Amino acid sequence: MGRWRPPRPRGSRYITPEGARRMRAEVKYLWEEERPRVTSAVSEAAKLGDRSENADYIYGKKRLREIDSRVRFLTKRLEEVTVVDRIPEDRERVYFGAWVTIEDDEGNTSTYRIVGPDEFNVKEGLISMDSPVARALLGKRLDDEVDIRIEERWVTYYVLEISYETSAD
Repeated sequence: MGRWRPPRPRGSRYITPEGARRMRAEVKYLWEEERPRVTSAVSEAAKLGDRSENADYIYGKKRLREIDSRVRFLTKRLEEVTVVDRIPEDRERVYFGAWVTIEDDEGNTSTYRIVGPDEFNVKEGLISMDSPVARALLGKRLDDEVDIRIEERWVTYYVLEISYETSAD
């Protein structure tokens, strides 16, 4: 069996200004700090002689390939994404970049920001606009009911708050 895997479906091409800043910062860190450090370590390991059994050399070269691959991916992705830095005129509806607070029938509340697929982080409350929850929320207004399928059951949520304030980065 080969290593070939079908390509993942392309995510949406939108990103918040904060997400674009984080991606640029990662490229800068990898290229200007991490890569020179690993290159230096590989160079030192290469001076020690037999490279075929030199773990520092082998793993250093592997890490360089990982860094180069990540930098290529991020650079290419930054070229193709659209930074959405405008707040929509209709702030009463949920659109890309909105912070949305929802509540279920039991009174449990959750707050999410709808962001691009390159910047989602559920622990920080950032969900991809391609996710089922975000797709269900997009276009909704305050006090609207939203039915979302979670773990083989339907849960009804109510939109409590919509905000377009940016997070402090």
